[in-house]
Amino acid sequence: MKIIDATDMVLGRMAANVAKLALSGEEIVVVNCDKAVISGKQHVIMRKFKQRENRVQPFKGPFRKRMPDRIVKSAIRGMLPHSRWSEGSRGRIALGKIKCFIGVPDAYKQQKLETLPEIGADKLKTQNYSTIGEISQLLRQDGSK
Repeated sequence: MKIIDATDMVLGRMAANVAKLALSGEEIVVVNCDKAVISGKQHVIMRKFKQRENRVQPFKGPFRKRMPDRIVKSAIRGMLPHSRWSEGSRGRIALGKIKCFIGVPDAYKQQKLETLPEIGADKLKTQNYSTIGEISQLLRQDGSK
C-alpha cells in the first residue's frame, strides 16, 4: 500500500501517476487532497467548474463534486480506462483500490507518506495556482446561494 501526500502537487499530473499505479495493482491512499493545486488563475478555474455545473439539469444530475477529496477522486477516475465500465473492468477495479482523504486520518499518521517531487507546484512555470481546498470552498459558497 502506498500513501501519497498530495500537498503542493499538481492535480492532473498526480491523478495520472496515481491511476497508473492503481492499474498496476497497488492499493493507493491519497491524503491532504485539499492541499493539491490546479494551475491557472482562480477566476478562470472557477469559470470552468461553473460551466460544468450549468451544463446539467439541477435536479436530475449528473451532480458535480464539491468536496476536495471527491474532486481529486473524480480527476483520478478520468485518467482510468473507461471504454467498458462494466463490473469487472480494469478501470473500475483500479478505482476501487484508491482512497482519498482530506487531511491525514489517524490510521495513516504513523506510516510514511510518499511524495512525487517531479510533479510539485514548484515545477510550474507560473505562479498562478489555487489549492483544491480554496476551489472547493468557493464552489460550496456559490452552491448555497
